[in-house]
Amino acid sequence: MRALAALLLVALSAAAPLPLAAQQEPQRVVRDLSFEGNHALDDYTLRTAISTSSSSWFARAFLIRYFGLGEKRYFNELEFRRDVIRLLLLYRQSGYMNVVVDTLVRREDRDVYVTFRIYEGDPVRLTKLEITGFDSIGSVADLKRSLPLQVGDPFNRFLFQASADTIVSRLRNHGYPFGDVLRSFDVDVAGLTAQATLEAVPGPRMRIGEVVITGADQVDSATVRRMLSLKPNDWFRQDQLYRTQRDLYGLGMFRSVNVALADTVAPRAGDSTVRVVVRVIEAPRRRIRLGAGYGSIDCFRLQAGWTAYDFIGGARSLDLTGQLSKIGVGVPTNAGFERNVCRFLDGDPTSDTANYNATVTLRQPAFLSPRHAASFAVFAERRSEFKVYTRQAVGANLAVTLNARRNIPVALGYSYSVGRTTADPAVLCLVYLLCNVSDQTFLTNRRRFGAVTVSGVRDQTNSVLDPTAGSLVTGSLTHSSRLVGSDSLYEFNRGQLQIARYYPLGRRGAFAWRVLGGTILPARKISLKGQSLRFVPPDQRFYGGGPNSVRGYARNELGPRVYVTDSIEVNGSDTTYRNLRASPTGGNAVFIGNAELRFATPLFPDRMRVALFVDVGQVWERDDTLSAISGVRVTPGLGLRFVTPLGPVRLDAAYNGHAAEPGPLFLQNNADRSLSLVPDVTIRPGLPRGFWRRVVVQFAVGQAF
Repeated sequence: MRALAALLLVALSAAAPLPLAAQQEPQRVVRDLSFEGNHALDDYTLRTAISTSSSSWFARAFLIRYFGLGEKRYFNELEFRRDVIRLLLLYRQSGYMNVVVDTLVRREDRDVYVTFRIYEGDPVRLTKLEITGFDSIGSVADLKRSLPLQVGDPFNRFLFQASADTIVSRLRNHGYPFGDVLRSFDVDVAGLTAQATLEAVPGPRMRIGEVVITGADQVDSATVRRMLSLKPNDWFRQDQLYRTQRDLYGLGMFRSVNVALADTVAPRAGDSTVRVVVRVIEAPRRRIRLGAGYGSIDCFRLQAGWTAYDFIGGARSLDLTGQLSKIGVGVPTNAGFERNVCRFLDGDPTSDTANYNATVTLRQPAFLSPRHAASFAVFAERRSEFKVYTRQAVGANLAVTLNARRNIPVALGYSYSVGRTTADPAVLCLVYLLCNVSDQTFLTNRRRFGAVTVSGVRDQTNSVLDPTAGSLVTGSLTHSSRLVGSDSLYEFNRGQLQIARYYPLGRRGAFAWRVLGGTILPARKISLKGQSLRFVPPDQRFYGGGPNSVRGYARNELGPRVYVTDSIEVNGSDTTYRNLRASPTGGNAVFIGNAELRFATPLFPDRMRVALFVDVGQVWERDDTLSAISGVRVTPGLGLRFVTPLGPVRLDAAYNGHAAEPGPLFLQNNADRSLSLVPDVTIRPGLPRGFWRRVVVQFAVGQAF
């Protein structure tokens, strides 16, 4: 207390009027602000605790600042003196009682350069932390391990308060709505030790009594009640109030939702229930969405949507969406853009026709229970995967999400469609050994496709758009057979598992890694046109490469491929293949691994990040006798991340030191479009000459994983 009183006196003296000569000094621009000797607290924390701040980068950079660009921040002598006191108080509250703050100020005619020199000294460490009043509620040992302040740490008052708040949260999640914590501590500055006590005061344990709903005019209050995670006669839990608030807001029917205790003080003795009030402000029940964009594999695209919330009551929603892509390159919207702005699609057979999707979806958020949700959708679509396949179908999807509001929601879905999937004839010839036109036409006829899918997600990341801490685990299993409505040709099982982990590094950096694996197991062999084969439709196979996969490869370019020529010319020892093209075939097994280090740049540290990454992966076709792919491909790279309201905009450059995968050669007969395998010939492309020809640039929105 004496030390704090002394600091207060110094602060008052610093606030005294400055001499007239000092007041008449010209205003100077803060060109540089730095800290020396700080280890316990980083620069960012110290900068936010003081008033003096450095000018923006454009106003500080040599030569550039003379153009008058950037925001200039001026030096205030009075606030600068107070900043010393602010830093002293911050350090002492953080446990460093013997800290000394010195300053170095270099003044020029119009500029000033400020340095705070900090001598932190040894911290006061917590030697004993006692928790009382919690024994009858839960395990004190487990509670201690979860507190932000641990024995042996510097005695940080902020973490001490956070520890008290943690205990209060535990009390209120165990049925004690008016629980509180009393704090006390004893600091020995000379011995650099501290002892602290947190005394829990639970108060009465109470149940939920009346739940009052206000603000629901057009929405039926019974609908709101069905979404509540708390029910009358349940033990009070603060986290259930937060969950109810989040669930109601997520329905889209309300502009604002607040769920809180109606009683601000503990009730009279003998009263064992508390009232809860749910306050809502309704939002418009009809909404229209319009969007347009451009993508390297979509060219120009349009989308529109209309949503009716609380459709026929019950909090359900009706959603109509439509999308159109390949505008400018695909019939009937072809405008020749593949020769200029959409040149990425030049030569892609899957982009010759515009893609579309029209979907009507009915969603029921509280299905049988507030914890479950259901949806039913009908759709018509034409979609293509770059250089791989085209799928055209009409169908319906039915999905039920169990424990939708828990940590691990599990989705059980059934899809049924009637359509056809076409691919490059060379791919069908290689994978399924059907090389003439009539056989391939039979293979790509319209067929029934039914599938049951089970998927689960365990998302513990701190951000959806730009995670820096936590983990993400996703898994899915798909079964297709005649038992679930498929054509006899479509019988397979498909599984995929992805694990990602994020570790924060400072305030703006992170290290992240991801592992993804998948496999397809056809149910049985079938006899087709005299051939015995295991058929998996091209749209269900695995493909690799692209901005969210192994970034050293273009989209779908990782893994097996087949080569096609329409003419072979032999001139002595030289053989020339005319119009040679390559098509990825995909595979029935995939492995992808990524590791990435992200950190802020000195230039615009709040808006720009640098990423160093290494991607490894491969796509295989098990039991493939025509191609010999072994081992994974490794592609290191460097990237930039620009922070935007829509998430990070990403530009990655990866080095690919591997030649394109070898593959068998097929000769195409231009008269009837049939194919034949060229025996004993395997195309083995060489490595591109020169460093820059081996660099693959990827551009996307959002992190790679």
